[in-house]
Amino acid sequence: MTAVDEFPDLSFQATDGYRWHYRRYSPDGPPRAEVVFLHGVQSHAGWYEHTCRVLAADGFAVSFLERRGSGLNLERRGDTPSFRRLLDDVAEYLVALRPPGGTTPRVLIGISWGGKVAVALQRRHPGITDALALLCPGFFPRVRPSLRERLAILWARLTRPSRLFPVPLDAPELFTATPRWLQFLRDDPLSLHSATARFFVESVRLDYYLKWVPRHVTAPTLLLLAGRDRIIWNEPTRAYVERFAGPKQVVEYPEAHHTLEFEPDPNVFQSDLLTWLRRQSVEK
Repeated sequence: MTAVDEFPDLSFQATDGYRWHYRRYSPDGPPRAEVVFLHGVQSHAGWYEHTCRVLAADGFAVSFLERRGSGLNLERRGDTPSFRRLLDDVAEYLVALRPPGGTTPRVLIGISWGGKVAVALQRRHPGITDALALLCPGFFPRVRPSLRERLAILWARLTRPSRLFPVPLDAPELFTATPRWLQFLRDDPLSLHSATARFFVESVRLDYYLKWVPRHVTAPTLLLLAGRDRIIWNEPTRAYVERFAGPKQVVEYPEAHHTLEFEPDPNVFQSDLLTWLRRQSVEK
Protein backbone atom coordinates (compact mmCIF):
# COMPACT_ATOMS: atom_id res chain seq x y z
CA MET A 1 0.00 0.00 0.00
CA THR A 2 1.43 3.39 -0.94
CA ALA A 3 1.34 6.49 1.24
CA VAL A 4 -1.28 7.93 -1.07
CA ASP A 5 -3.59 4.93 -0.54
CA GLU A 6 -3.44 5.22 3.25
CA PHE A 7 -5.18 8.62 3.40
CA PRO A 8 -8.62 9.85 2.36
CA ASP A 9 -8.68 12.39 -0.43
CA LEU A 10 -8.84 15.55 1.68
CA SER A 11 -8.69 18.82 -0.19
CA PHE A 12 -9.24 22.52 0.37
CA GLN A 13 -10.36 25.01 -2.25
CA ALA A 14 -8.59 28.37 -2.18
CA THR A 15 -10.49 31.54 -3.03
CA ASP A 16 -8.82 31.66 -6.45
CA GLY A 17 -10.38 28.27 -7.29
CA TYR A 18 -7.29 26.07 -6.91
CA ARG A 19 -8.01 22.91 -4.91
CA TRP A 20 -5.02 21.56 -2.99
CA HIS A 21 -4.60 18.42 -0.89
CA TYR A 22 -3.76 17.94 2.76
CA ARG A 23 -3.51 15.12 5.28
CA ARG A 24 -5.25 15.07 8.61
CA TYR A 25 -4.37 13.20 11.82
CA SER A 26 -6.97 13.45 14.59
CA PRO A 27 -6.57 12.69 18.30
CA ASP A 28 -9.01 10.47 20.18
CA GLY A 29 -10.55 13.34 22.15
CA PRO A 30 -10.78 17.14 22.03
CA PRO A 31 -7.50 18.49 20.67
CA ARG A 32 -4.95 20.28 22.83
CA ALA A 33 -4.26 22.49 19.79
CA GLU A 34 -4.54 22.55 16.02
CA VAL A 35 -1.08 21.96 14.54
CA VAL A 36 -0.55 22.83 10.88
CA PHE A 37 2.60 21.72 9.02
CA LEU A 38 4.15 23.30 5.91
CA HIS A 39 6.77 21.33 3.93
CA GLY A 40 9.87 22.33 1.98
CA VAL A 41 10.47 22.88 -1.74
CA GLN A 42 11.03 19.27 -2.69
CA SER A 43 9.25 17.39 0.09
CA HIS A 44 5.59 16.68 0.82
CA ALA A 45 3.40 15.43 3.66
CA GLY A 46 4.42 11.82 3.10
CA TRP A 47 7.91 12.55 4.45
CA TYR A 48 6.60 13.35 7.92
CA GLU A 49 3.98 10.74 8.73
CA HIS A 50 5.68 9.46 11.88
CA THR A 51 5.89 12.86 13.56
CA CYS A 52 2.27 13.63 12.65
CA ARG A 53 1.13 10.35 14.23
CA VAL A 54 3.22 10.98 17.36
CA LEU A 55 1.64 14.41 17.83
CA ALA A 56 -1.88 13.09 17.23
CA ALA A 57 -1.32 10.31 19.79
CA ASP A 58 -0.41 13.01 22.31
CA GLY A 59 -3.70 14.84 21.78
CA PHE A 60 -2.93 17.30 19.00
CA ALA A 61 -5.02 17.64 15.84
CA VAL A 62 -2.55 17.70 12.96
CA SER A 63 -3.01 19.00 9.42
CA PHE A 64 -0.21 18.68 6.90
CA LEU A 65 -0.82 21.00 3.97
CA GLU A 66 0.60 20.15 0.55
CA ARG A 67 1.69 23.31 -1.26
CA ARG A 68 -0.09 23.89 -4.56
CA GLY A 69 1.89 22.27 -7.37
CA SER A 70 3.62 19.85 -4.95
CA GLY A 71 3.06 16.41 -3.45
CA LEU A 72 -0.38 15.12 -4.40
CA ASN A 73 -1.21 18.37 -6.20
CA LEU A 74 -0.59 17.64 -9.86
CA GLU A 75 -2.26 20.72 -11.34
CA ARG A 76 0.31 23.36 -12.43
CA ARG A 77 3.14 21.27 -11.04
CA GLY A 78 6.00 23.27 -9.53
CA ASP A 79 4.27 26.61 -10.08
CA THR A 80 2.66 29.38 -8.04
CA PRO A 81 0.90 32.59 -9.08
CA SER A 82 2.85 34.51 -6.41
CA PHE A 83 4.36 34.04 -2.97
CA ARG A 84 1.48 36.04 -1.51
CA ARG A 85 -0.94 33.48 -2.92
CA LEU A 86 0.94 30.77 -1.04
CA LEU A 87 0.61 32.79 2.18
CA ASP A 88 -3.10 33.26 1.57
CA ASP A 89 -3.60 29.52 0.95
CA VAL A 90 -2.36 28.83 4.47
CA ALA A 91 -4.26 31.73 6.00
CA GLU A 92 -7.55 30.63 4.45
CA TYR A 93 -7.11 27.14 5.85
CA LEU A 94 -6.26 28.47 9.32
CA VAL A 95 -9.33 30.68 9.35
CA ALA A 96 -11.54 27.75 8.34
CA LEU A 97 -9.89 25.61 10.99
CA ARG A 98 -10.98 27.87 13.83
CA PRO A 99 -14.26 29.68 13.19
CA PRO A 100 -15.04 33.00 14.92
CA GLY A 101 -15.31 32.48 18.66
CA GLY A 102 -13.15 29.36 18.66
CA THR A 103 -10.49 29.08 21.34
CA THR A 104 -8.39 26.08 20.29
CA PRO A 105 -4.78 27.29 19.83
CA ARG A 106 -3.36 27.22 16.31
CA VAL A 107 0.29 26.31 15.94
CA LEU A 108 2.10 26.60 12.62
CA ILE A 109 5.17 24.43 11.92
CA GLY A 110 7.33 25.39 8.94
CA ILE A 111 9.90 22.90 7.65
CA SER A 112 12.83 24.01 5.47
CA TRP A 113 11.45 26.27 2.67
CA GLY A 114 8.06 26.08 4.37
CA GLY A 115 9.60 27.99 7.26
CA LYS A 116 9.79 31.05 5.01
CA VAL A 117 6.05 30.83 4.35
CA ALA A 118 5.25 30.29 8.04
CA VAL A 119 7.23 33.36 9.12
CA ALA A 120 6.09 35.63 6.27
CA LEU A 121 2.50 34.81 7.21
CA GLN A 122 3.04 36.62 10.52
CA ARG A 123 3.37 39.90 8.65
CA ARG A 124 0.69 39.39 6.00
CA HIS A 125 -1.88 37.97 8.44
CA PRO A 126 -0.94 39.18 11.95
CA GLY A 127 -2.27 37.18 14.87
CA ILE A 128 -3.44 34.24 12.77
CA THR A 129 -1.27 31.79 14.73
CA ASP A 130 -0.73 31.41 18.47
CA ALA A 131 2.71 29.79 18.23
CA LEU A 132 5.33 29.03 15.60
CA ALA A 133 7.84 26.19 15.23
CA LEU A 134 10.60 26.18 12.61
CA LEU A 135 12.44 23.00 11.64
CA CYS A 136 15.67 23.81 9.80
CA PRO A 137 13.97 26.77 8.04
CA GLY A 138 15.31 27.85 4.66
CA PHE A 139 15.99 31.56 5.16
CA PHE A 140 19.67 31.21 4.23
CA PRO A 141 20.20 28.35 1.75
CA ARG A 142 23.58 26.78 1.15
CA VAL A 143 22.35 25.22 -2.11
CA ARG A 144 21.00 27.34 -4.95
CA PRO A 145 20.94 27.41 -8.76
CA SER A 146 24.20 28.38 -10.45
CA LEU A 147 24.67 31.92 -11.79
CA ARG A 148 24.05 30.65 -15.32
CA GLU A 149 20.83 28.96 -14.20
CA ARG A 150 19.70 32.07 -12.32
CA LEU A 151 20.16 34.21 -15.42
CA ALA A 152 18.21 31.66 -17.48
CA ILE A 153 15.44 31.68 -14.88
CA LEU A 154 15.21 35.48 -15.00
CA TRP A 155 14.99 35.45 -18.80
CA ALA A 156 12.38 32.70 -18.75
CA ARG A 157 10.33 34.63 -16.19
CA LEU A 158 10.02 37.41 -18.78
CA THR A 159 9.49 35.22 -21.83
CA ARG A 160 8.06 31.87 -20.67
CA PRO A 161 7.30 31.91 -16.91
CA SER A 162 6.02 28.32 -16.86
CA ARG A 163 9.31 26.90 -18.13
CA LEU A 164 10.64 24.29 -15.70
CA PHE A 165 14.08 24.32 -14.09
CA PRO A 166 15.63 21.68 -11.82
CA VAL A 167 15.34 22.09 -8.06
CA PRO A 168 19.01 21.90 -6.95
CA LEU A 169 18.36 19.34 -4.19
CA ASP A 170 18.44 16.04 -6.07
CA ALA A 171 21.18 14.44 -3.96
CA PRO A 172 19.41 12.47 -1.17
CA GLU A 173 22.56 12.84 0.95
CA LEU A 174 21.69 16.52 1.41
CA PHE A 175 18.73 15.48 3.54
CA THR A 176 19.92 12.48 5.56
CA ALA A 177 22.65 9.91 6.13
CA THR A 178 20.26 7.15 7.19
CA PRO A 179 20.33 4.30 4.60
CA ARG A 180 16.62 3.43 4.66
CA TRP A 181 15.66 7.08 4.14
CA LEU A 182 18.23 7.57 1.41
CA GLN A 183 16.51 4.75 -0.48
CA PHE A 184 13.11 6.24 0.28
CA LEU A 185 14.19 9.53 -1.30
CA ARG A 186 15.58 7.79 -4.38
CA ASP A 187 12.28 5.96 -4.91
CA ASP A 188 9.84 8.72 -3.88
CA PRO A 189 7.45 9.45 -6.80
CA LEU A 190 5.96 12.58 -5.21
CA SER A 191 9.11 14.63 -4.57
CA LEU A 192 9.29 17.85 -6.59
CA HIS A 193 12.35 17.84 -8.85
CA SER A 194 11.58 20.86 -11.02
CA ALA A 195 9.82 24.19 -10.62
CA THR A 196 8.83 27.02 -12.92
CA ALA A 197 10.78 30.18 -13.51
CA ARG A 198 7.87 32.02 -11.88
CA PHE A 199 8.20 29.90 -8.72
CA PHE A 200 11.95 30.55 -8.44
CA VAL A 201 11.48 34.30 -8.87
CA GLU A 202 8.64 34.36 -6.34
CA SER A 203 10.90 32.54 -3.87
CA VAL A 204 13.45 35.36 -4.22
CA ARG A 205 10.70 37.95 -3.79
CA LEU A 206 9.65 36.12 -0.63
CA ASP A 207 13.24 36.42 0.63
CA TYR A 208 13.07 40.21 0.27
CA TYR A 209 9.67 40.29 1.98
CA LEU A 210 11.16 38.40 4.93
CA LYS A 211 13.70 41.16 5.60
CA TRP A 212 10.93 43.26 7.15
CA VAL A 213 9.14 40.46 9.00
CA PRO A 214 10.96 39.88 12.36
CA ARG A 215 9.22 42.68 14.26
CA HIS A 216 5.88 41.20 13.24
CA VAL A 217 6.65 37.78 14.76
CA THR A 218 5.18 38.17 18.24
CA ALA A 219 4.05 34.56 18.77
CA PRO A 220 6.30 32.22 20.80
CA THR A 221 8.77 30.56 18.42
CA LEU A 222 10.69 27.30 18.59
CA LEU A 223 13.69 26.92 16.29
CA LEU A 224 15.19 23.44 15.71
CA LEU A 225 18.52 23.21 13.88
CA ALA A 226 20.62 20.32 12.57
CA GLY A 227 24.34 20.58 13.26
CA ARG A 228 25.30 18.76 10.05
CA ASP A 229 22.84 20.60 7.81
CA ARG A 230 24.09 20.82 4.22
CA ILE A 231 21.06 22.73 2.92
CA ILE A 232 20.83 25.80 5.19
CA TRP A 233 23.28 28.00 7.09
CA ASN A 234 22.60 27.71 10.81
CA GLU A 235 24.30 30.80 12.23
CA PRO A 236 22.50 33.45 10.14
CA THR A 237 19.28 31.50 10.69
CA ARG A 238 19.76 31.66 14.45
CA ALA A 239 20.59 35.38 14.28
CA TYR A 240 17.51 36.08 12.15
CA VAL A 241 15.17 34.31 14.58
CA GLU A 242 16.75 36.16 17.51
CA ARG A 243 15.36 39.35 15.96
CA PHE A 244 11.77 38.13 16.34
CA ALA A 245 9.68 40.30 18.66
CA GLY A 246 8.20 37.39 20.63
CA PRO A 247 9.82 34.81 22.95
CA LYS A 248 12.22 32.35 21.33
CA GLN A 249 13.65 28.93 22.12
CA VAL A 250 16.47 27.42 20.06
CA VAL A 251 17.55 23.76 20.08
CA GLU A 252 20.38 22.40 17.94
CA TYR A 253 21.14 18.71 17.37
CA PRO A 254 24.90 18.61 16.63
CA GLU A 255 24.94 15.27 14.78
CA ALA A 256 21.66 15.64 12.90
CA HIS A 257 21.13 16.23 9.17
CA HIS A 258 18.62 18.54 7.50
CA THR A 259 15.49 16.36 7.64
CA LEU A 260 15.09 15.62 11.35
CA GLU A 261 12.34 13.12 10.53
CA PHE A 262 14.94 10.94 8.80
CA GLU A 263 17.37 10.72 11.73
CA PRO A 264 18.07 7.22 13.13
CA ASP A 265 16.21 8.28 16.31
CA PRO A 266 13.66 10.99 15.45
CA ASN A 267 12.16 10.61 18.93
CA VAL A 268 14.80 13.03 20.20
CA PHE A 269 13.49 16.02 18.29
CA GLN A 270 9.88 14.84 18.57
CA SER A 271 10.19 14.82 22.36
CA ASP A 272 11.47 18.42 22.35
CA LEU A 273 8.72 19.47 19.96
CA LEU A 274 6.03 17.81 22.10
CA THR A 275 7.32 19.42 25.29
CA TRP A 276 7.16 22.84 23.67
CA LEU A 277 3.72 22.18 22.13
CA ARG A 278 2.27 21.07 25.47
CA ARG A 279 3.48 24.29 27.03
CA GLN A 280 1.90 26.40 24.28
CA SER A 281 -1.45 24.59 24.59
CA VAL A 282 -1.52 25.11 28.38
CA GLU A 283 -0.51 28.76 28.22
CA LYS A 284 -3.25 29.52 25.70
